[in-house]
Amino acid sequence: MVGLKEELLKAIWHAFTALDLDRSGKVSKSQLKVLSHNLCTVLNVPHDPVALEEHFRDDDEGPVSNQGYMPYLNKFILEKVQGNFDKVEFNRMCWTLCAKKSLSKSPLLISDEDAFKVWVIFNFLSEDKYPLIIVPEEIEYLLKKLTEAMGAGWQQEQFDHYKIALNTSREGLSAWELIDLIGSGQFSKGMDRQTVSMAINEVFNELILDVLKQGYMLKKGHKRKNWMERWFVLKPNIISYYVSEDLKDKKGDIILDGNCCVEALPDKDGKKCLFLIRCLDKSFEISASDKKKKQEWIQAIQTTVNLLRAGSPPPHKEARQKRKELRQKLLAEQEELERQMKELQTANENKQKELETVRKQLEAAAARAAEEEKKRLQTQVELQDRFSLELEREKMVRQKMEEQVAQKSSELEQYLQRVRELEEMYKQLQEALEDEKQARQDEETVRKLQARLLEEESAKRAELEKWHLQQQQTIQMTEAEKQELENQRMIKEKALQVAMEQLEQLELERKQALEQYEEVKKKLETAANNTKSWKDKVAHHEGLIRLIEPGSKNPHLITNWGPAAFTEAELEQRQKSWKGKKATSE
Repeated sequence: MVGLKEELLKAIWHAFTALDLDRSGKVSKSQLKVLSHNLCTVLNVPHDPVALEEHFRDDDEGPVSNQGYMPYLNKFILEKVQGNFDKVEFNRMCWTLCAKKSLSKSPLLISDEDAFKVWVIFNFLSEDKYPLIIVPEEIEYLLKKLTEAMGAGWQQEQFDHYKIALNTSREGLSAWELIDLIGSGQFSKGMDRQTVSMAINEVFNELILDVLKQGYMLKKGHKRKNWMERWFVLKPNIISYYVSEDLKDKKGDIILDGNCCVEALPDKDGKKCLFLIRCLDKSFEISASDKKKKQEWIQAIQTTVNLLRAGSPPPHKEARQKRKELRQKLLAEQEELERQMKELQTANENKQKELETVRKQLEAAAARAAEEEKKRLQTQVELQDRFSLELEREKMVRQKMEEQVAQKSSELEQYLQRVRELEEMYKQLQEALEDEKQARQDEETVRKLQARLLEEESAKRAELEKWHLQQQQTIQMTEAEKQELENQRMIKEKALQVAMEQLEQLELERKQALEQYEEVKKKLETAANNTKSWKDKVAHHEGLIRLIEPGSKNPHLITNWGPAAFTEAELEQRQKSWKGKKATSE
């Protein structure tokens, strides 16, 4: 009954929202009375005028507001519905109230009757929340059913483009937008109006009227045993048969339950494609038009009986429920993901607060550290003032050492300059040798042109041997000069090494001076400590080092040191010390 109530509420919602509002923005009392009376009539619910008047009495709380009508609708109408009413007539009444006001005025490729059926299908497939919409998944399901009924191919790519455009603007379509979509022919191009109308009617019969299968077959009579053609309509728990497909002259019903069964029969009495529907009280022999129709009917009836045995709803309702459960599961997963994201965000914010607290603590610690550093610097300044003289002396020693290092560096730079000049001279010597070589080659070429062939060959050989000898001599001379330059370079490197050793000796002497300075400083500290220690001993034993302080108010004591030299406490302490020393010596 919960599912039936939800389906009724969807159609009633369309009719209620189409009612006119008065100046205060509320539905008038008269319109609600008319709507309630019509609902009671089509739903076969007893009408209670007294309860209606009592509920809609005038007061200051707005009895005819949108919220005020639901309690009456639930209590006096929907809770009394028994299911013995015509669904089509109920939907047509609600359609009549809302279609004229909400249906698009633009011309459609479907008739008003087809638009009514699409509206009823929308109420069946729409989500259970208001305002009513049909989500893209259900739109795709409906369009596939219509395309299959028209015998056309499904255009998935076209619908994907439409779905993307739809998802960017809204969650789904309203009933009137769905009627415009189907009536525009966007997904039924190439189909005539009659084909589209037949497809809508077929889907309407399946989804709304629970027609699982229908068609003409021959049925054998129980009394006269003759065969008559009948229009059979299979529903979840009954097979009704009529004289024709207009469903005006009903001839009987075959009540189905879990005990029924269907079985194929062999051909007999000139009849083919026979099958038998066996129930508890009687059996029915039926002849299909061909073997395919026979098998389809046997399969459909057996599936219906199996569903009755299992207590399951019709396939299209079960599929619709599974799709809704899947969407709810996905929505729950999405909400859980959003909740986890919020928790992570909250944890991140808490962590940020903790970090801010730690940062403030660090800033406070840095301030304390800065204060301590300030005190330390002040102490360091005092120490620097105390040892300024020693540092000045060290600075003078360091300055002398730096002057010596600078002098050695200047000498080293002069040595390097001489080395670079020698390298330049060596480079010029190589260029002169190349020029001489080129001149000799030019001279040899002229002699080759003037001499005879044989003499030229002999002279050439002699000239080549002579040139080779001279070249060897030149190379030897060059090697000797190079060796001389190398010796000079070695001498310069040795002088540079001696300068570096002297620099290292100066660095060692500077370190030794620093060590001597540290030893002198330690001796000074030791002497200062010894002086302080001796002063303390003299003050302890002799009592001569003493600050002049105001005299005590107590009577003055006269000792061999003079008046008021000690206080009574100090005198007692000294007496105890003398007695102790005297006892020890005895």
